[in-house]
Amino acid sequence: MNPDKNADRYFVVIDQGNTFTKVALCKEKYILSTRQFNSFYRNDLIKFLDELSLDLESIDSGIVCSVSVDSNTITSLFPEIKWISFDENTPIPIVNDYHTKTTLGKDRLAGVVAASDKYPNRNVLVIDIGTAITYDVITSENKYPGGSISPGITIRFKALNSFTDRLPLIQPMEISVLTGIDTNSSILTGVMNGTMFEISGFISEYTQKYENLITLITGGDAKYFDKILKSNIFAFENLVLCGLNLILLYNLEKNR
Repeated sequence: MNPDKNADRYFVVIDQGNTFTKVALCKEKYILSTRQFNSFYRNDLIKFLDELSLDLESIDSGIVCSVSVDSNTITSLFPEIKWISFDENTPIPIVNDYHTKTTLGKDRLAGVVAASDKYPNRNVLVIDIGTAITYDVITSENKYPGGSISPGITIRFKALNSFTDRLPLIQPMEISVLTGIDTNSSILTGVMNGTMFEISGFISEYTQKYENLITLITGGDAKYFDKILKSNIFAFENLVLCGLNLILLYNLEKNR
């Protein structure tokens, strides 16, 4: 890819999660490329941009969303960039009715912003399957009432191993069976099927509550479930990064 440096604007979007740091280069509304890092340093972004024939001077602005560290830890690495640190005071293009806004994971909020943009005037359930599994709804009136948080599959496997004396630590994988025939497969089917039943149950309940509901599934562990869930769902890769970019654009427009 060889983006034209003189066309439109380029943005950097950073989602600092509990496990990984995800970075996207965006051109106006669209994500051009993404990277994922276990740890994130200044040279990582410089190398990423260099692969796209860009440099830090090419970046108009950036936004950081962090659920694990202070955003300044990241923004201070790149003083050349005009940053927005996404927090509870950042203007967003939806109505946030969550009661404790300071404790709301901003990645959850970014996800429903992206869902609202993709499906305007529709009820949308966003399921993000990562370290935790989050269930969040954005209504057809563009309002966010809240959602739910549940342990992710890795947490479930680790909990069985940590809080028992003899159960082994099992790695997640796709399965197509209901019944385990030994301890390892019993843990595997219990966690994977139990999670699938939980997700299906949430979808069923929300479908009854909200008319013509659309369900979006995203997150690093969505790959284990997007093909086997029977409900009509749509996979949305990079949902949070897309939402963060939309929030950045919204604020840039407001400050013009």
